[in-house]
Amino acid sequence: MATFDDLLPPARSPADYLALVGDPRAGQDILRLLAASPYNFVRSAVADSPRADAATLATIRVDDLNCWTRNHILAATARHPNADRSTLLRVLRETRSSLNRPGERPYAAALALARRPELTVQEIETLATCRNASRRMVRGLRRGLALR
Repeated sequence: MATFDDLLPPARSPADYLALVGDPRAGQDILRLLAASPYNFVRSAVADSPRADAATLATIRVDDLNCWTRNHILAATARHPNADRSTLLRVLRETRSSLNRPGERPYAAALALARRPELTVQEIETLATCRNASRRMVRGLRRGLALR
């Protein structure tokens, strides 16, 4: 199996790391390394990658990202078919935390989580009580829960 260094050119640019996310030769060990990339667009690409497994999705750090990128990664992970319950619980905690910070609106992640049967109704309902939970988001949560 190819290693991280085998798949990247000696003189590396951020675009090389991004291209590596889509390289079919890159296994989960390489995707996990990319999930910790200093480049936020590479982390976003890992969250969007259909090849990322639950363990890889769980390693994507969002605490040091701007709110737009953090919200994108949370929503992509919440929608990801390979996300398991523990990964979704992490996204739920991050989404709840974001919903309680001034100026943050991770509504897409909240709505995606509502459709996930791995989470309980009570876990999803905790999002409705957060500081920045809008009425529209709460209605969307209820619709998502009803669609399960």
